Amino acid sequence: MSAQPTSFERFINGIIPENPIYRQLLGMCPTLAITNSVASALTMAAATTFTLFCSNIMISLMRNYIKSHLRILVFTLTIATFVTVVDKFLAAFMPEMSTQLGPYIPLIIVNCIIISRCEACSSKQGIMPSMADALGVGLGFCLGLVSIATVREILGSGTWLGYTLLSSDIWMGWGIMVLPPGAFLTLGCLLALVNYYQSKHKASVESQNKTTE
Repeated sequence: MSAQPTSFERFINGIIPENPIYRQLLGMCPTLAITNSVASALTMAAATTFTLFCSNIMISLMRNYIKSHLRILVFTLTIATFVTVVDKFLAAFMPEMSTQLGPYIPLIIVNCIIISRCEACSSKQGIMPSMADALGVGLGFCLGLVSIATVREILGSGTWLGYTLLSSDIWMGWGIMVLPPGAFLTLGCLLALVNYYQSKHKASVESQNKTTE
């Protein structure tokens, strides 16, 4: 059996190399639905990271007792428990944001990002790697959501996190960016930039390797 990644490797991989949005294309539902503002993107990222962190810990603690044919059921029930905590917290302390995000908080239960990390990491490794994995993937998910929301909010409303960056005198707002088509357009452009940078970096590394040889 090949060695599992260390805690540090789990953390780093989740941010860039295995970024859930730009590298694995997971969690597309919230990525496209709630990134019309940075505030909603940050809230969704925090809710997802909390759920992922707690679920990874619980699954790691139970990993030696989970029967293989029941693992998806156990994953889902564990995730649902912490999603309920998040949903009730937002409803109690951030009612406007809870209303704005609507059904997308409960839908974290079936978010492929969380289930995949339970399967790939916490069901196979101890608490520390599982915690590091959750924090890394959560941070990577946050970077993805915020980058998309930043483009959409600035171009669509001229604001960032509610603060005016482009006054109505110089920017009327590109209305399509705060609508669903704007999400697809922004995600496609940013994916193209990420892939372009990745290919350029790979070509540069291969060129350096050939030179050293």
